[in-house]
Amino acid sequence: MADTVQYDTYFKENRERHLQELQAFLSIPSISSLPSHQADMERAAKWLTTELMAAGMENAIVLQTAGHPVVYAEWLNAPDKPTVLIYGHYDVQPVDPLALWDTPPFEPTIRDEKLYARGATDDKGQLFMHIKAIEALMACRGELPVNIKVCFEGEEEIASPHFEAFVAENQDLLAADVVVISDTPLWEAGQPAIYYGLKGLCGLQIDLRGQKEDLHSGFFGGLVHNPLHAMAQLLASLVAEDGRIAIEGFYDDVKSLSEEEKTAFARIPYDAEATRESLGVESLFGEPEYSALERNWARPTLDINGMWGGFQGEGTKTVIPAEAHAKITCRLVDGQVPERILEKIEQHLQKHKPAGMTVSTSWLPGKASPYSTPVSHPAIQAAARAYIATYGAEPLYTRVGGTIPAVEVFHRLMHLPIVLMGFGMPDENYHAPNEHFYLVNFDTGLRTICCFLDEIAGLTSING
Repeated sequence: MADTVQYDTYFKENRERHLQELQAFLSIPSISSLPSHQADMERAAKWLTTELMAAGMENAIVLQTAGHPVVYAEWLNAPDKPTVLIYGHYDVQPVDPLALWDTPPFEPTIRDEKLYARGATDDKGQLFMHIKAIEALMACRGELPVNIKVCFEGEEEIASPHFEAFVAENQDLLAADVVVISDTPLWEAGQPAIYYGLKGLCGLQIDLRGQKEDLHSGFFGGLVHNPLHAMAQLLASLVAEDGRIAIEGFYDDVKSLSEEEKTAFARIPYDAEATRESLGVESLFGEPEYSALERNWARPTLDINGMWGGFQGEGTKTVIPAEAHAKITCRLVDGQVPERILEKIEQHLQKHKPAGMTVSTSWLPGKASPYSTPVSHPAIQAAARAYIATYGAEPLYTRVGGTIPAVEVFHRLMHLPIVLMGFGMPDENYHAPNEHFYLVNFDTGLRTICCFLDEIAGLTSING
């Protein structure tokens, strides 16, 4: 077996080629949310199969779904070794506002050892690193230390609407011992982080109706309740003044943080005041009995994402609108079930609806349950050792307030442990203009992935 020096040399000797290949990948505008880019989605999927086969993987294929395709490949020639399933997504966010980009989003550009392009860090750049790690191991050793399957999705940026059905139908094909995903950031430069917990997600639209049609505010003012006023009152009833969610039973199933986790949170170098300043707000807000990190990572939230109704053009139109609308989403924590939370919200809305109004609701797509893996899990600790070997720093074990739908799907349907070991940085503008990827983490991340696969190969039991 070759040592790490050998594939370190390989990465250095092939760096320019690898970056050129990544730039070719990033130049494909694989925007999943826009129908006009359907052909680009297909082109990106086919590009990946070609790269996977060139790296040494076998049976690289494009699998169609009811939406955008999934790319699958495998290398299963390591008897008695674990099987690692690598997940990533090749779709990207839209690029608006285009005028704020310093260089065109699909013309990748390297400046100051940063690679600028849409998808550079989320998630094409990080996905691509796994392909190149496989290539390096195959080139240096002629084999991989573990069995590997890859599953690259094309709909993550639109909440993975068809991914659950795909996994449910292909559980035998995707069967593995552990899933590894690189779609998260380091804590800061030189400080890796392993995300062991994600929040769940659910949401609904509220439609509030009063009279049968819009009314002249002079002729009918003082006679009917204004649906926009009523919607403001109804939405205000959802959250108390101190930030606590005021829906009956909302917190019933929330699992409290252990004392060990609270202690671990306190050790994380998080500066709440710096966050406040960077956001440009007078103060942070939320349940006062919990720290900022606890509120963001381990307490459920409810947010109004949008509300509309009535006249919204320039000037004035003296009208009492007939209806008002709003969308809300909740980020959920361990113990909470999306469907139960949505039912509790609906019960609250009906109980508190203003007089003269009818309330109807519709659940929004993209529900996901919360997820967490014990930090003591052998696969998590294998990732920690890989980070230490390459970054020279013990990773922080953190939760995150966001949701990756695929994580919850793999966990719920296949009962697989998931290792979230990313190489991005918090300031790389993912989903925003001038998205970029620090190339120092591209270089170090390639070595980390190789070390991780070696660490997994050495486990006597991956399930602890």
